[in-house]
Amino acid sequence: MAIRRFSEKKLTGEVLKRIRGTKNPRLKQVMASFIRHMHAFVRDVKPTQEEWFEGIKFLTETGRLERQEFVLMSDTLGVSMLVDALNYKANAGSTESTVLGPFHRQKAPRYALGANISKNRGDGIPCRITGTIRNLKGRPIAGAELDVWEAGADGFYDMQKGKAMNLRGIFKADAKGHFHFRCVRPEFYPVPHDGPVGKMLRATGRHPMRPPHLHFWITAKGYKPLITHLFVKGGRYLDSDAVFGVKPELIIDFKKGKDGAATAHYDFVLMKAK
Repeated sequence: MAIRRFSEKKLTGEVLKRIRGTKNPRLKQVMASFIRHMHAFVRDVKPTQEEWFEGIKFLTETGRLERQEFVLMSDTLGVSMLVDALNYKANAGSTESTVLGPFHRQKAPRYALGANISKNRGDGIPCRITGTIRNLKGRPIAGAELDVWEAGADGFYDMQKGKAMNLRGIFKADAKGHFHFRCVRPEFYPVPHDGPVGKMLRATGRHPMRPPHLHFWITAKGYKPLITHLFVKGGRYLDSDAVFGVKPELIIDFKKGKDGAATAHYDFVLMKAK
């Protein structure tokens, strides 16, 4: 059989022909789109051989780190927020979602309402969080679970400092959908920037900072899971979050009490699962 003469213009079509036998229709759709977009990117940018290998080197270094640098890269390029926006479209009145981030951990400790997720005195300024979980009709969602986590005042999550679980926990709302727990007042901090993603941020003139926030992953039977943050009103970097995760509806007051501790209240509204 004669070998076809190579054609740069026809190459994309030739590659797409090779995957025609893909049995999984979703995989075929994803791969075809990826091939078309990657080829279009190369035609647009026209990288030199040296530039192309630098790009491959960057991705290789990103994958070698134990921490989630690929998640971090997705976050800092706005891709994670785009995926979230396409998959979680809040109804009028329901709570907005935002990025999961790389620091969620499975099997966080379970606590009774009112417990403190901070185990160390130096974690930060004491804070008390209260609120409710309701549906779009205003009815309480009894027993809804709240998986919460945050960084300490030093800017690090527990998993960045060791294996011990701290500043994270799971709570269950009461029969009236109420919840309350203690933590520390969120502070701004940098995403990890000593690796490939940090190099990318510096090269593009960007900072690695995230505004003060507290993470929530809320689940309840019959309702769509909600992954979101609560941001501190007046906190630094709200207008330039490194991962593009800030939404105005999620910015709330963290008030300072007479005892020096902070307090905040928020009422979450979940959407019914389809």
